[in-house]
Amino acid sequence: MELSLSGKVAIITGGSRGIGRGIAAAMAGAGAKVMITSRNEETCAATVEELRASTGGDLAYVAGHVGKTEDMARVLDATLEAFGAIDVLVNNAATNPYAGPVIDIDVPRWDKTFATNLTTPLVWTQACWNAWMKEHGGVVINISSVGAFGTNSILGVYDLTKRALIHLTEQLAAEMGPGVRVNAVCPGHTETPLTAYMRDPAVKQARADVTPLGRVGQPEDIAEGILYLLSDDASYVTASTLDIDGGMAR
Repeated sequence: MELSLSGKVAIITGGSRGIGRGIAAAMAGAGAKVMITSRNEETCAATVEELRASTGGDLAYVAGHVGKTEDMARVLDATLEAFGAIDVLVNNAATNPYAGPVIDIDVPRWDKTFATNLTTPLVWTQACWNAWMKEHGGVVINISSVGAFGTNSILGVYDLTKRALIHLTEQLAAEMGPGVRVNAVCPGHTETPLTAYMRDPAVKQARADVTPLGRVGQPEDIAEGILYLLSDDASYVTASTLDIDGGMAR
């Protein structure tokens, strides 16, 4: 099955590296016009140049901080000016400034984690709704995590935000339908430049060993699932959560 996103316009936060980059590549390859944003302008520029060459797609970027409303406004304005629509929003950007027991976290890092991983997706969804989707329809994808389904002594706060993001997805789907579909995707262990622990072959193999499919994920695995959720073939899918984890969460 070949999924086409021809004529669709997408914004991907955190789109210059890792899973975000994989999503941008898949969407551009499927015919979408893609605007990526992340903080590092050089990385954004290099990613857009490379993906234009590899996919033949129409991509652009605006560098900025996803948590700053003025930067968000620049991204939306540039997308509408360049491509004339905002059909898709992928809330991919996230942070994890704390590793350890929830009981020991300080309030500033708690607030930062929730601000980036939960408040920011809401604010970006609100902005795209008001700028385009309320009148024209669209699709929102929130990138959660399989960590949302369990406890973790190291990533507990991060996982809390990802569990809350699933509930936010369901609530927004109820409020934004029927014109806008809102779904969440939960990646498992995925090999990206940000998952430095997988650079150790033994650690990577240990992650693969606890996964029924016997390997860790790649950004392309996540992107292919998202293509389905964005396509017309998923026109009756909203308020859903898709695990793309090789079976590890179950």
